[in-house]
Amino acid sequence: MAAIILADDGLAFDGRAADERPLGGAETAFADLAAALAARGHRVRAYARGARVLHHQGVAWAPVAGGLPATADLYIANRGHRVLGLCREARRVAFWVHNPARYLLKWRYQWPLLRRRPTLVFTGAYHAGTYPAWGMGGPRRIIPLGVSAPFLGRGERPPPPPVAVFTSNPLRGLDELVALWADAIRPQVPGARLLVHAGGAVYGDPRTAARIAPVLERVRAHAGDGVELRPPLPKAALADVLAGCRLFLYGGSADETFCLAAAEAQAMGVPAAVGRVGALPERVADGVTGFVAGTAPELAAAAVRLLTDDGLWQNQHRAALARSADAGWDAAAAAFEALAA
Repeated sequence: MAAIILADDGLAFDGRAADERPLGGAETAFADLAAALAARGHRVRAYARGARVLHHQGVAWAPVAGGLPATADLYIANRGHRVLGLCREARRVAFWVHNPARYLLKWRYQWPLLRRRPTLVFTGAYHAGTYPAWGMGGPRRIIPLGVSAPFLGRGERPPPPPVAVFTSNPLRGLDELVALWADAIRPQVPGARLLVHAGGAVYGDPRTAARIAPVLERVRAHAGDGVELRPPLPKAALADVLAGCRLFLYGGSADETFCLAAAEAQAMGVPAAVGRVGALPERVADGVTGFVAGTAPELAAAAVRLLTDDGLWQNQHRAALARSADAGWDAAAAAFEALAA
């Protein structure tokens, strides 16, 4: 049993908040990893901006502003340069990267990475490729994210009505996706609906919310095209929505280093039509659990097929469930655990 400390100083959250309200992918992953490490028998403390002092799922939570212990068997610094220097006497240090790693090339990251040489943890091959070989830091590891428990264990179900869903960041191509839906997808599938569960509240940053607001206004203008703008949801409620959806639809972005939204839909057995960009080809098995399209017309054609062909949908639904059977957080926790050895 190891003493493990995790720290993040980004948005305000804690383990209970992850169950109470929608969170971004990095915050969800942080809370789920902490709980998975505790479930494996480790003594886990998690520190985050604005965290309440509480015990949740075996993890002791506290605000990062209150300070951290000096020692741990493994210290996991999450994405921010300010937490890199904390827990100064930890036996092993990992720096968990979530976004495209070009931001690490700033001097405020390079200096502490050179000085402390933590193990750099990326979420996939595409993600690791965003950090050049000459960048500072210690060994590099790829540890894919897991999927939260509410999205796991769903059984096989018959083809649902033609309902597509978007659950990612509206700034990552939602304008173009809704236009493609209105012009090229829904005209071929009358009565189809596109549910957009998204909003600025997920990101806890007024500047991001301000950038998202005009995108959402343009989405509302497509209500006549079967597009329904809905609020983002906590994990359990979102899983219930996905259970009634036929298609995860997402054009993607080069900034997508893992796409937890796609992983959650795949774990629910929802086939996907996604763009061939960023980490999406790592999340969706092309032709098996969905389609990875190289162009907008190809994306529209894939969406139409999955919305209308029951046999194709059923095969890909079964394949997605089978491939996601072990998609929980235990494997990721075991990989982090090994860093403490």
